[in-house]
Amino acid sequence: MPSSYLIRVRGWLSVEYNGHPLLTKGCDAAVSDKDNDMLKTEDKQPKKAATKDAAAIERLGVAAYRRASVQPTSTPVADDLGGKKRRFGHSDAEPKVKITRRTLYRQRELIYITIPFILYGLLFYYVPLGGWLMAFQNYKPQLGLLGSEFVGLKYFKQIFGDKVFLGVIRNTLMMGIINLVLSFGFAIGFALLLNEVRLKHPKKFVQTVSYLPHFLSWIIVTGIVRDMLSMQSGIVNEILVNIGIFDQPVNFFANKDYFWWIVGFSNVWKETGWNSIIYLAAITAINPEMYEAASLDGAGRFGKMWHVTLPGIKSTIFILLLMNLGNVLNVGFEIQYLLGNDLIRSVSETIDIYVLKWGISQANFSIGTAAGIFKSVVSIVLIFLANSAAKSAGEERLF
Repeated sequence: MPSSYLIRVRGWLSVEYNGHPLLTKGCDAAVSDKDNDMLKTEDKQPKKAATKDAAAIERLGVAAYRRASVQPTSTPVADDLGGKKRRFGHSDAEPKVKITRRTLYRQRELIYITIPFILYGLLFYYVPLGGWLMAFQNYKPQLGLLGSEFVGLKYFKQIFGDKVFLGVIRNTLMMGIINLVLSFGFAIGFALLLNEVRLKHPKKFVQTVSYLPHFLSWIIVTGIVRDMLSMQSGIVNEILVNIGIFDQPVNFFANKDYFWWIVGFSNVWKETGWNSIIYLAAITAINPEMYEAASLDGAGRFGKMWHVTLPGIKSTIFILLLMNLGNVLNVGFEIQYLLGNDLIRSVSETIDIYVLKWGISQANFSIGTAAGIFKSVVSIVLIFLANSAAKSAGEERLF
């Protein structure tokens, strides 16, 4: 029976000669077909050369192991029991970690470090939730939470029976969706294009300048927006009139059709650079060999962006999308309050402005709390629905 060399990879790199192990190394990745072909060969030499061949096989095994160790740990390989595909570094059944007193004692420093953060969260995030009782009471500040009359769902029925509040929900939802779509699209596009800039210093300059609007107050931003859209000296009106789109300057702040888009693009101008940071960080984690392989296959810059970069940051996009879906109703009130006026009030008011106007300003804290609870519940429901949809689709999820 001819002697043969066999290499097996299943969490370990094992080289065998006629069934006798010659080399065993811990391995976290697949070995290339070339290495398998070199190792799994028929030995045509007599048995007296077995020792010399074994040393050569051992050297080849070490080289194969070194090359394999730099490959991504997510390389799928075929399981030699049943042919199912699995990923190195991920066992079929994760071992359960048993928490014991000894384990807690060994990690006591980490536990001590987390205690201040836990106390901070409890004090500033969970204790204030006791104020939600005001939504179910005829709250009087002089009587307090325990002394005010309990009225049940009276204020919830009142706000949902108010046509103004229903219009406010529509405004908040539409502006939230526009902000979400525009901010995601522009941030991802900006990160992809900036990643293609090969000159180091211009790239850093553009990246730094794009961050600056994030640190500006909305008061300054709304002043800039008003100047740009002004009828008298606004650059936007001048451009639109000069290229023939409009015959005369347009008063953007008197037309209800423009307000939501003004808010959306103002958010884009202010936050695109800042939102692109995490996408740029995710792009740097992509293996450069993927781009080299795409170039060998004839892909251009846009081809590599579509087939390499976007799939490489897909998990980051899904996680951020899930997190931002929960904030779709948190469109704020500053920009709407500063840019709005009586002519466009029906489309400029948000839930936060409603709470400020009809709750806090009139000392009707119960109505303000009821509107705030509604916004919080909707946000939680959206997060759970989006997370369930991502789980069903097999994509990245929050929990």
